[in-house]
Formats: sequence, C-alpha cells, structure tokens
Amino acid sequence: MLVLFTDTDTDITPAEAKEFGYHLISMPYSIDGVTTYPYEDFEKFDAHAFYDQLRTGVLPNTSAISTQRYKDYFEPHFKEGNDILYVHFSRNMTATFDNMDIAVKELLEQYPDCHFYEIDTMGITICSLMTVKEIGDMYKAGKSVEEMLEWAKTEVNKVGCYFFADDLKFFRHSGRVSGIAGTMGTLLGIRPIIYMSEEGKMVSVGKEKGRVKAMERLIKYVEELGEDVKDHRVIIGNADCREIAEELERMLKERFGDDLRTEIADVNPTAGSHCGPNTAGICFHAKRRTL
Repeated sequence: MLVLFTDTDTDITPAEAKEFGYHLISMPYSIDGVTTYPYEDFEKFDAHAFYDQLRTGVLPNTSAISTQRYKDYFEPHFKEGNDILYVHFSRNMTATFDNMDIAVKELLEQYPDCHFYEIDTMGITICSLMTVKEIGDMYKAGKSVEEMLEWAKTEVNKVGCYFFADDLKFFRHSGRVSGIAGTMGTLLGIRPIIYMSEEGKMVSVGKEKGRVKAMERLIKYVEELGEDVKDHRVIIGNADCREIAEELERMLKERFGDDLRTEIADVNPTAGSHCGPNTAGICFHAKRRTL
C-alpha cells in the first residue's frame, strides 16, 4: 500500500489533507523562544491573530525538525509494510531534509522491503499546494506511484507562482529571497514582486509602487505565462489580507471568466514567518515558471 505525506509548509489544512489521503508533517516556528508545531500544538490556524502578532514587531524564527521526529512520522507505516510518497516543499529552502535523508536511510535498512519516494514541489505555500492537490487527485483516482513520479517530472515546473509583500523586514530577517533590496519598505509604498524559480528558490523580479499596480502585475504574469489555466486550479494565497485575495480573484475571473476554478488559501505560519502580513500571491498552471 502507498501512503501519502506532505507538510504544513504547503498551506494544506488538516481537513484538506484528510480529503486527499495525506498524513501531515508539522514544520515549526518559534516566537520568543517558544516553538510551535502547526496542527499539533493547535487544531486550527488563526491567521488573523498570528499575523497581528507580527504586526507588533515580532520576528519569528523557523528551524529544521530532527531525524528522530521524521522517524516517528514514517516508521509506523514502514512497520505495516507500506511504501511512502512524500510531496514536500523545496529542498533548496531548508536544511531539514538532510535530517530526513538520514532518517529514511536508517529506516529502509531496518525495513528493506519498503520504498520511500519523494516529489520536491520546488516551492513553498501555494506553489507547493498546487502540486500537492494534483498528486492528491491522482492518488484518489487510483494512479500508481510511477505515474505520479512521471507526471511530476514535467508538471512541477509548470507551476507558476508570483506574489508581493508589504514589509521587507521579514524577508531581510530570514534571508530567503535573492535579488531583493532589503532597504525597500512600506514607507515608499514599494512592493517587491517575487516568484518561485525552477531551482525552488524565491527570487525578486522587480517592484511596483502601490498594491494596485502590484496586483495588476500578478494578473499580467498569469496572462503571459498561463497554459490551460482554466483546466487547473488557480490558488490565491494571502497572509491575513483576505480583501486583497478576493480582489485578485475578481480580477482573474474578469479576465478568464466566472467559471475559473479559484481557491483562496491562508499562508501557513511557518512560511508566513518569512514573508510577514499582507503578502498576497497567485499560483497557476504555466508554460514555464518565468518569462
């Protein structure tokens, strides 16, 4: 039997994970020395309360999970003789997968008849969520792991994801975005435009003055890079800025039609620790990830 895993950095909720058949790995964040594991230390993510806390000046930190914790997630399934497919956020954004590799190697030595597969979404938050849900659809349809892995070879890099942030101090604190000028800030009304590269990294591709122009630029990327957009989900992410997400949804439907299959997702707190509140973005099926 094949067992699916994903992680909380993909923005999937426990209810959605259950719908698709995923087991959920919790990626932690820390505030004032207190570490929190999403959906283990709390049942429901209160996005407004979390991002309001960040608005007061709090700068959270994130960390890798231990080799033993990965073993605790995976071993019960290997004990039952199951194989595992883990659809996860980008390896190039964290060292946590080094610990996972050690855990998997040791477990497979102990359970040699089992197999471990992984799909790197080369993204985080909604960029990962798109692939997680597509694989979930395939799993529910009874597709084999070989079919899923083959699909991922081409389709992972057809996930376009563009977003903008309000306050660069969070990115400056985390150091997760390349090509960004850390001195730009909200006083100037400058919104950096960032995308997920084919290498699974966040890269700045420019800036816009004001939210309206930033939103228009995101829509332009969907128009210019989109491929079979209406045949796939379009996921809109927001870090406690639902009104921006809903306006992006309106703009998308005005361009592509009211039957466009849109979803609005909350940016999870671990990834949100890097981008901060009022970050918004769009994920869509694309010819490629960048122009």
